[in-house]
Amino acid sequence: MTRFPRPATAPAASATRAPPRWWQGQWQWLRRLLLVGFALLVLALLASSARDMDWAGAWRALRGYGAPTLLLAGVLAALSHALYGSFDLLGRHYTGHRLSTARVWATAFVSYAFNLNLGSLVGGFGLRLRLYSRAGLRAGVIGRIIGISLVTNWLGHAAAGGVVLALGAIELPATWPLQWLDLRACGIALLLAVAGYLVACVAAPWRSWSVRGHRIELPSARLAFAQLLLSSANWSLMGGVIFVLLGAKVAYPTVLGVLLLAGVAGVITHIPAGLGVLEAVFLAFLGGQLPQATLLGAMLAYRALYYLLPLGAAIAVYFMLEGTAGRRAA
Repeated sequence: MTRFPRPATAPAASATRAPPRWWQGQWQWLRRLLLVGFALLVLALLASSARDMDWAGAWRALRGYGAPTLLLAGVLAALSHALYGSFDLLGRHYTGHRLSTARVWATAFVSYAFNLNLGSLVGGFGLRLRLYSRAGLRAGVIGRIIGISLVTNWLGHAAAGGVVLALGAIELPATWPLQWLDLRACGIALLLAVAGYLVACVAAPWRSWSVRGHRIELPSARLAFAQLLLSSANWSLMGGVIFVLLGAKVAYPTVLGVLLLAGVAGVITHIPAGLGVLEAVFLAFLGGQLPQATLLGAMLAYRALYYLLPLGAAIAVYFMLEGTAGRRAA
């Protein structure tokens, strides 16, 4: 019997993969060090502030809110949650799936409320994956929806933060060890990053590429500008809620800037709902302008209106979505 030579086997992917450059490893190490350092700074600030917090005064300030103030703050909070639901509608346009507007918005609303209170793994990822899977979407499509939602959220955060920092609306507390940090320069860098993203979506010669087997595609220019506008408006509404609860006693750009910094601190520390982090950051930046009891009362009211009340509504909507998905499957 004639034997044919075996075809040469292709070299293993690990053998042909280029080794990482030395500076890539150094950057990864430096990035982890900076994140850990920032997290420790926030936790130390939180621990030092918690010992001296005037909780009795905060409770009195909370009971002192009038119905018109709470109503206005509640309306702004509701508008913010409604606006966040539109992020997943952008994801529908981006992926081309055909779920109804009501179901997409409800899924985004539930995910956002759970994300705020229980963390991104439960809300931002876990619930989206479950609810969209039950509705018939594939994992790849769900991943692209989550990706476009994340980019939308942080694009608006960078834009709003860039404007606030570049205008010099906030300054680092004198007790912080980061006095060398130029916040105006950070704001300009954020605005340049936002501009770079928009330019790439408008004029980049390539539209998609593959990273570790996952296809990434730039959104259209129209979609990118919609991301910027919707997310910037959402963060502005969130700042408006706290501005109203503080009785307009602090300039709105300052309140928004502190909220944006607190958002970054909450993500880095990985504390569910940013519990204590939000309060510590506001006390650090605004403690010299308002009494501690006023700040704590406003933070408690903000948590009730923006975190807890939407969570109660989201639980009801979640069971409704589960029920309709079960009937559809049957």
